[in-house]
Amino acid sequence: MSKEVEIFAKKIRRSILKTAHEAGSSSAHIGGALSSVEIVSTLFTKVMNYNNKNYNSPERDRFILSKGHACLVYYCALAELGIIPYEQLKTFEKSESDLLGHPVKNKKIGIEFSNGSLGMGLSLSVGVSIACRKKNLTNKIYVLVGDGECNEGSVWEAAMSAAHFKLDNLIVIIDRNNFQQTGKSDDIMIYNDLKKMWDSFGFFTKEVDGHSINQLLDALKKNNTSGKPTAIIANTVKGKGISFTENDNNWHHAVLTKKMYEKAKQELE
Repeated sequence: MSKEVEIFAKKIRRSILKTAHEAGSSSAHIGGALSSVEIVSTLFTKVMNYNNKNYNSPERDRFILSKGHACLVYYCALAELGIIPYEQLKTFEKSESDLLGHPVKNKKIGIEFSNGSLGMGLSLSVGVSIACRKKNLTNKIYVLVGDGECNEGSVWEAAMSAAHFKLDNLIVIIDRNNFQQTGKSDDIMIYNDLKKMWDSFGFFTKEVDGHSINQLLDALKKNNTSGKPTAIIANTVKGKGISFTENDNNWHHAVLTKKMYEKAKQELE
């Protein structure tokens, strides 16, 4: 089962690098996109009811990218699914493009919500979860949040609401890559134990290796019978997959030169 996910992940990791390189001097948020690859690949290939035939169906599962700066992983996944044409990735960060440095809602190409300022996505997801429940839909709402984003008070307001309304159709995945824009996450705001924090806010919480497809599958596909919303702490490596980007926060947002791109491509062969 994991082989299909591995192939998908390898393809979108390559696409992220190619698209970032073609963006040229506009640069791109590379590190946080690479850390999320296995999470997004697992969701789109083996977990979500979502494909290039039903991506506008009311019954579809929803994916909301709260850490919007990591949009390359989202765009490249949608391209691999056949929703965004691969050629369109070349327009990333170009004038008049639909593919900007943060997602802009566009149902024609599968982008569920606009996202820029961190801390918005979970609140949006709570609203969507409530709306789907009121419509008697049985779909799931998946939201990907960054660990640095958990500095935002709006995240915890939304978490309280999700627990209060017993939104067991909501799954929050926290990309715990231990960095944010200006440094290490715990240097900027100490979390101590994120799992305990989400537990204390009334979530059914699990912790996994965010690059282990088997662990992700086990956590995401196992039925939650607790009546609570789910939080999955996915421990990841920022810049995962490329030797010179891993755990180097200079790649939070940077230009991928031709020489660096060629080296990265070789590492992924």
